[in-house]
Amino acid sequence: MVSVVRNIAVDCADAYGLARFWSAATGAPLHPESGPGDRETQVLLPEGPVLHFNQVPEAKIVKNRVHLCLRPETSREEEVGRLLGLGATLVADRRERDGTGWAVLADPEGNEFCVLRGAYDHAASST
Repeated sequence: MVSVVRNIAVDCADAYGLARFWSAATGAPLHPESGPGDRETQVLLPEGPVLHFNQVPEAKIVKNRVHLCLRPETSREEEVGRLLGLGATLVADRRERDGTGWAVLADPEGNEFCVLRGAYDHAASST
């Protein structure tokens, strides 16, 4: 017997607001019964577990021990720009001159995540 991952839980101050950011980031819908002020909200990813946002009273203080890594359908640079426009911030730039590496961003509540090379980047480097 094994366990199956049902969701990835994220503690936050504003469950609905943070879920809206991640819905826009991933292109996945919010749970249809979600609304402003909800203490729990989900983003329904098309494959795999859902992103589950829990409202908690304490603020984030230190670096995440678990984080999401995103692989964009476009280039990494385009995706970083798009996510910054949605409200993310750049935490660390691990991109290399040869096109390898990643960018570390934080969502509007400070949760770190990575943006990896996208499909476009892989296609460009193989030509």
